[in-house]
Amino acid sequence: MQSTTDTELLQKLREGDETAFRELYDRHSRTVSAFVYHLTHSAVDAEDILQETFLKLWTSREQLPSIDHIGNYIFMIARNKTLDHLRKIAQQQKLMDRVWANISAPADGIEQQLDARESQQLINKAFAQLTEQQQTIFRLSRQEGMTHEAIAQQLRLSKSRVKNVQVETLRYIRQFLAQYAGPLGVLFVVTSLMKS
Repeated sequence: MQSTTDTELLQKLREGDETAFRELYDRHSRTVSAFVYHLTHSAVDAEDILQETFLKLWTSREQLPSIDHIGNYIFMIARNKTLDHLRKIAQQQKLMDRVWANISAPADGIEQQLDARESQQLINKAFAQLTEQQQTIFRLSRQEGMTHEAIAQQLRLSKSRVKNVQVETLRYIRQFLAQYAGPLGVLFVVTSLMKS
């Protein structure tokens, strides 16, 4: 199938040919993965987005428009998925910042103190399950307000390594806290009422 053009592969893909799909994956996955990694600086996220990109290509194969360059089309899917992912991370980062700000702010009233204490215990529990490196990077970033660059210099790591560890740590804490949405939900309601 080496001499088969992308256009021929696209036609076969529309007909549900798995071999054509695998060939397209082999031809384009490395460059797409490198492109996504360049934007996300995370090998884990790049792999996830790569899989989502080709999954979308496969599941929508019958509705694919007329495409001259399938490679460009695959890149467009990957770019859109990467932008969605980065937007989601930015929103989750804001959410985590609010959680930490709310928990570190003094609470008025017994109920609010209980909510804050319960939420703090959950965060401490999540924090205790992190590796020593994750704990150190998270503490320097969140509690001491250091930049990724400053942390990288202090710990003798690359800036991208610090950023990756921070993203993975936030993802883990978010997933851990998501299991206990009730107490955190109460905390958000209470603190938003206090601020409004």
